[in-house]
Amino acid sequence: QVQLVESGGGLVQAGGSLRLSCAASDGRTFSSYAMGWFRQAPGKEREFVGAISRYGTSTYYVDSVKGRFTISRNNAKNTVYLQMNSLKPEDTAVYYCAAGKGPGPQATIELYDYWGQGTQVTVSS
Repeated sequence: QVQLVESGGGLVQAGGSLRLSCAASDGRTFSSYAMGWFRQAPGKEREFVGAISRYGTSTYYVDSVKGRFTISRNNAKNTVYLQMNSLKPEDTAVYYCAAGKGPGPQATIELYDYWGQGTQVTVSS
């Protein structure tokens, strides 16, 4: 069982930046998981934001965040990050990290086995 805890959310003005962190409890197996970030806005389904492979060699993003968001990971610290720049009001959502056992970055929500509790990101216009 892997427990994931997100942090770093908050309120930011449009055009600003935030960095989210997701720390995993099980350091022995963290590098065996591809990690993903998802978000859910009020009244909407949870959607894929981006993902990173087990060793950070490849990433994959939804088109709406390409060039603005960057995912990275530090396996020695059992942590994955989501750097969000040039934020827009439509980025407002609860952001979740997730761990999946596929080798590469995955966009399909059903492929993720463990989820964090989420952190709120609010972008004001």
